[in-house]
Amino acid sequence: MKKNLATLKKIDLRDVWGHEAFGFTRWLSEPDNLTLLSDEIGVEIKLVQTEANVGRFNVDILAEEENSGRKIIIENQLEDTNHDHLGKIITYASGYDAEIIIWIVRDFREEHQKAIDWLNEHTDENISFFLIKVELWQIEDSKPAPKFDIVVSPNEWAKTIKNTTTSGELTNTKLQQLEFWTKFKAFVLNKDTKISLQSPRPQHWYDVSMGTSISHVGLTVNTRENLIGCELYIPDNKDLFNYLMENKSQIEQELGERCDWVSAAKASMIKIKKSVNGLFNQEESIAIYSWLYEKTLSFQKVFGKYIREYKK
Repeated sequence: MKKNLATLKKIDLRDVWGHEAFGFTRWLSEPDNLTLLSDEIGVEIKLVQTEANVGRFNVDILAEEENSGRKIIIENQLEDTNHDHLGKIITYASGYDAEIIIWIVRDFREEHQKAIDWLNEHTDENISFFLIKVELWQIEDSKPAPKFDIVVSPNEWAKTIKNTTTSGELTNTKLQQLEFWTKFKAFVLNKDTKISLQSPRPQHWYDVSMGTSISHVGLTVNTRENLIGCELYIPDNKDLFNYLMENKSQIEQELGERCDWVSAAKASMIKIKKSVNGLFNQEESIAIYSWLYEKTLSFQKVFGKYIREYKK
């Protein structure tokens, strides 16, 4: 049976956003639209300020990473890349000591793509440069839909290997941890393209956003005891921990798990853990990644509900 198909049409950016600052930047700074960008690059972006001052210049968007607080600058350009904006992003990054630099453009020139690649290769593992092409597409008379296309992104694995081996800090365990989280991220994104995940690092923990700055999900691996864990990590909010503690029985029932409730001097944690047969055993990897992913979703759902009630 013959089916009629619609025609996909590309829309000029300035037909929708007539001005970079008053059109595109204002649109992008709205929470739902920053979430679109966050989902694309795997970094939880929280707005701090638009048109933030850096000397005589203004960066389009100053933001921070939700869990870590790392500074993010976003420079928008509804034109092709040029030397002026390349210089600006470096100036803005230094002015705010930013670790995540995002350059969004209509299109790019090869020399600027190579320049961003070069910056990623020659800065340390804490600095990440993104070059992103934005497009607008329409199906017949539908509303135009934005599409972010990542042109350049940091190769976290290569950067970490390069920098830590140079300083002699990359042990075999750190290398295994980096590989573990890199493969875990790939596993999850293959199942769930909507979840936002951070760049892997050579450490025993991996943080996943709860959509709020007052807590996050922490995944852990214990290489000595072959344990994996999932926890709600509350950095500095005893009132929230006590509120959750009041609902302990109901929370554990909803999770289907008995938890360890730990209140330290500043941070508090609500944890579960599981023994595995060989943490870095390839034959066990799918089962391990599945457990971590499923517990992440469970923690986000159950604790997310109580945190929203707490914040009312």
